[in-house]
Amino acid sequence: MTEYSDLAEILRKRLADLLERAEAVEDDLRHPLEADSSEQAIDLADDEALAGVDDVLRQEIGQIRAALLRIENGSYGTCSSCGKPIARARLEARPIATRCIECAE
Repeated sequence: MTEYSDLAEILRKRLADLLERAEAVEDDLRHPLEADSSEQAIDLADDEALAGVDDVLRQEIGQIRAALLRIENGSYGTCSSCGKPIARARLEARPIATRCIECAE
């Protein structure tokens, strides 16, 4: 067990949740357009909003996967800017953090 195994478990659960939500959004985006042009306009507006949600989900999924990889390779908890340790409290509050609080400000 690593020093960050509890945070890795939190990240894995969050990743599973995000993947499930992203799949649901993608399913919604795959629907065919209605024949009625006014309905098509509504569907297209909805699809644009859903695509934005999907982008945000995919970005967070990438950040979580990167954090899990850092845990595996031993670089998790080290600031990517200054190389100093990231405070445990910061990692608990924001497990995907790559910079210490001083560098993040």
